[in-house]
Amino acid sequence: MHVQEWLDTVPPAAVYAVVALVIGLESLGIPLPGEIVLVSAALMSSQHSGINPIVLGACATAGAVIGDSIGYAIGRKGGRPLLAWLGRKFPRHFSEGHVATAERSFEKWGMWAVFFGRFVALLRIFAGPLAGVLHMPYWKFLTANVLGGICWAGGTTAVIYYVGVVAEDWLKRFSYLGLAAAVLIGLTSMLLIKRRAKKVQTEQREAEPVGAGE
Repeated sequence: MHVQEWLDTVPPAAVYAVVALVIGLESLGIPLPGEIVLVSAALMSSQHSGINPIVLGACATAGAVIGDSIGYAIGRKGGRPLLAWLGRKFPRHFSEGHVATAERSFEKWGMWAVFFGRFVALLRIFAGPLAGVLHMPYWKFLTANVLGGICWAGGTTAVIYYVGVVAEDWLKRFSYLGLAAAVLIGLTSMLLIKRRAKKVQTEQREAEPVGAGE
């Protein structure tokens, strides 16, 4: 919740780099609060802080696309051992249940899982590496990656910026409302993914004895 206060201490020109870097690392597969940083920066741009929303949206989009592409390359080279390593390093994000849920999404939706995954907190972390591990054709991944990055990063920036412009006086008093909404959306999506992951784990445990008997 102190992200915006911290960004206020960063020179306006450096905010673009911070947003691109955080979103890029998150897209690469490192659990970071990319959405909260983007929302905070977009709020700042609406408050005449010297941050251009168009440049901000472009930097956020570039970070998302480049980060996902690097994640794809790493996942394609590392394969399933990479997922096992990530599971040990980040068990809360890359547990077997989460990976299984993400895999089912990719098997069912293909490139659309990459596109819509951009809008879901945990799937943003999975999309690039998992698409590489599953050997999704790169042209399909890149198409969904670019479109998803533009819609998510550009759309989020535009919505938060225009809300800030229209309700500037109100947001000066309640500037954390946008952050709280972003956190709430992120937590809700995380809980839904976790619930789905637990269900998958339960189904796997129930299926194992049957498989052994057969």
